[in-house]
Amino acid sequence: MDTVIRVENLSKKYLIGHQQDRYLTLRDTMAQKARDWGKRFLHPFRASSGEPLGNLSTTEEFWALRDVSFEVKQGDRVGIIGRNGAGKSTLLKLLSRITEPTSGRITIDGRVASLLEVGTGFHPELTGRENIFLNGAVLGMTRAEIKKKFDEIVAFSEVEKFLDTPVKRYSSGMYVRLAFAVAAHLEPEILIVDEVLAVGDAQFQKKCLGKMEEVGKEGRTVLFVSHNMAAVGNLCSIGIVLNQGAKVFQGEVAQAVNKYINSFVSDSSTNLDQRTDRKGKGRVRITQLNIEDTHGNKNISFPIGSELSFQIDYQGSEEVRNPRVILGVYDNMGAGITRLDTEITGGLPAILPKAGRIICTTKEINMTPGRYLINIAFFSSGDMEDYLASAAFLDITGSDFFNTGRIFNESDSRLTKVLVRHQWEISS
Repeated sequence: MDTVIRVENLSKKYLIGHQQDRYLTLRDTMAQKARDWGKRFLHPFRASSGEPLGNLSTTEEFWALRDVSFEVKQGDRVGIIGRNGAGKSTLLKLLSRITEPTSGRITIDGRVASLLEVGTGFHPELTGRENIFLNGAVLGMTRAEIKKKFDEIVAFSEVEKFLDTPVKRYSSGMYVRLAFAVAAHLEPEILIVDEVLAVGDAQFQKKCLGKMEEVGKEGRTVLFVSHNMAAVGNLCSIGIVLNQGAKVFQGEVAQAVNKYINSFVSDSSTNLDQRTDRKGKGRVRITQLNIEDTHGNKNISFPIGSELSFQIDYQGSEEVRNPRVILGVYDNMGAGITRLDTEITGGLPAILPKAGRIICTTKEINMTPGRYLINIAFFSSGDMEDYLASAAFLDITGSDFFNTGRIFNESDSRLTKVLVRHQWEISS
């Protein structure tokens, strides 16, 4: 296949300004004025800086991208993933020619349609109908080509009732519906979509993902940024992982997602007390989560069928009333596998001391080999006190789960995530 995007040693630098206000005494002010007067006397034609007294301005270099290189072939569906601040949106803006690189080179062969934020390419004073024609013209479409696709765009966007209303009166969801419909239906060779689809409702997101998959099958190229690993895994064939402005991986999408997920927690033994990305009211903090088997092994790779205990240490400012704890288990694509929830099974008293350990024990774990992510939430009297995403990993390895002498290993896990004990027989 032909290369349609070639990125070579791409870097983007921003200058971040820092301004500090300083309290000045009368003596400082008089001295500053005297210095300024002296400079004006010696250099009468030099422009004044105009900097207010007491303001100390400094600038700091921030490299949003650093020496990023990759190639994209025609028809590739590429998922670009990474943490917040990794450089994903900056990369898409550079590819869309919205901003220029500091250094490096981008070569693009084909017409590009971008949907990077709500209302990209729309004029707020124009109606939805007028913006469809405006957007199409920007993409290089003729009026006849736009008219040919017009009814499809309107039907897909579901904003027919408001088509002759200025888009400045649209909700963010309506904006995205129309913007995506235009970008996807006006037949660009390359479609670039950022996380903007998260604005739409679940049904519309599903519709958009289906359309992007259709676009990819037609031989057009899709670049997709999302934090939804299930969507990336289903839509894309190739993944690029960015971390702090650098490309750390490019390859098969499942491997890329694994690389990204593994970057969250260095190992399964996690001291959670230092985590700053928690959510909730904060009257209770989860300080540690350990996973242990019946042999006393902690935070290792556990064979299928292991009986496990999840040990949750917490610290509160007062007694915890009506507590509820949830452990959510997710696969490496972000799809929920199971939930361990005190509200379902009971087991916690109505009042807990302000500090302690809660233990959840399981019967045999029947998930297939792989790495699973655990999110944890702690509630009191219906209020979420503490929530931590990616609190720990649960690593499962193969075992003779069915007692047949055959090890069920990771290569068998491609089509299933959960094993069910069963047997076969012939009806007489």
